[in-house]
Amino acid sequence: MKPVSLSVAYMPLVDAAPLIIAQEMGFADPEGLSLDLIAAPSWSSARDMLAFGRVDAAHLPSPVPIAMALGLGGVATPLSAVLVLSVNGNVIGVSRALESRLRDLGSDFDFADARKAATALAKAATGPLVFGVPFPFSMHAELLRYWFARTDLADRAIEIRTVPPPLMARALADGEVDAFCVGEPWGSVAVDMGAGALLLPGKAIWAFAPEKVLAVRTEWAETEQRLLGGLMRSVWRAGRWLSQPGSRTIAAEILSRPAYLDLPAELIDRALTGRFTISGQAEQRAVGDFLHFHSGAANFPWRSQARWIAHRLSRQNGLDSAAAQDAAAAVFRTDLFRRHLASTDADMPGASEKIEGAIRHPMAVASQKGRLSLLPDAFFDGSNFDPKTAD
Repeated sequence: MKPVSLSVAYMPLVDAAPLIIAQEMGFADPEGLSLDLIAAPSWSSARDMLAFGRVDAAHLPSPVPIAMALGLGGVATPLSAVLVLSVNGNVIGVSRALESRLRDLGSDFDFADARKAATALAKAATGPLVFGVPFPFSMHAELLRYWFARTDLADRAIEIRTVPPPLMARALADGEVDAFCVGEPWGSVAVDMGAGALLLPGKAIWAFAPEKVLAVRTEWAETEQRLLGGLMRSVWRAGRWLSQPGSRTIAAEILSRPAYLDLPAELIDRALTGRFTISGQAEQRAVGDFLHFHSGAANFPWRSQARWIAHRLSRQNGLDSAAAQDAAAAVFRTDLFRRHLASTDADMPGASEKIEGAIRHPMAVASQKGRLSLLPDAFFDGSNFDPKTAD
């Protein structure tokens, strides 16, 4: 029988890998599906393609469907985040001018200590700082704002400017931005083209941040249950395959193809392995768990993560936090995740919310199959977010 074609928008990033691998490695085949992957030029394009019915599903920054539910951004189509595609995977980089000043001040670019990096950056800045992010409603922007507010950067004038990921390295090289937070491989591209240096991985700010989600129109999710379930299972199995160390070489080769990222496989491999070249001086840094596609219930759409995002957005936009959190919790569809992945080997957590930031070491939790461990999710400042008490 001929497979059903589902159109899916994505941005050319390493964290689009579960979608690309689901198609290229045949994980969609047993579900009777073929994924028509459509590269979008920007996140706003990917969002609009989904919202207005051009595609059936989309790879989106986790805050996008939440912002839409809160009436932010001008597009109001109800979306459901049915699965988290990736956890972590961002890097923060600085221009060559800032890199030079940081080195003059003795920075060792340890690529791990968020507070120390912020203190050094605040001292190195000679005026207002312009940071590039891929989209206003993104984990990139939220991680930066969280970091700024809790470090010496709180006293600095900072502008956050939107730059599509593939254009970020050029924007840094041309002086349009002084620094950036972007998903890989575009930070590594900036290093290799001599535009700047990497200062921190995003996980140094929040150790288990939900980066991208698989989003669909809520109406479509309710009316196309069979197709949705097949899509979710295909992508989940691709993420499980990606989590195996032996898969990385093949994954990097597939992602590097002209149809997808069109970049050297070696650049893509940095994100998959967590081994980075952070500067033109060929300095190397290793980042454990830089990017998750499966382990530690990475794919589960925790409603507490949605509430954290909504709490942040509500404070920035003058909205009622409690109402915003409730709206966001309805966007992260734990119910659909549990329903459509019940036939797989996925071990479902017993709860749909947790205290974010409280896990310092791998921790066994109650789950359907009794073998689930959650991974560290600490915020750099040691704070916790409890959905029951946040206001």
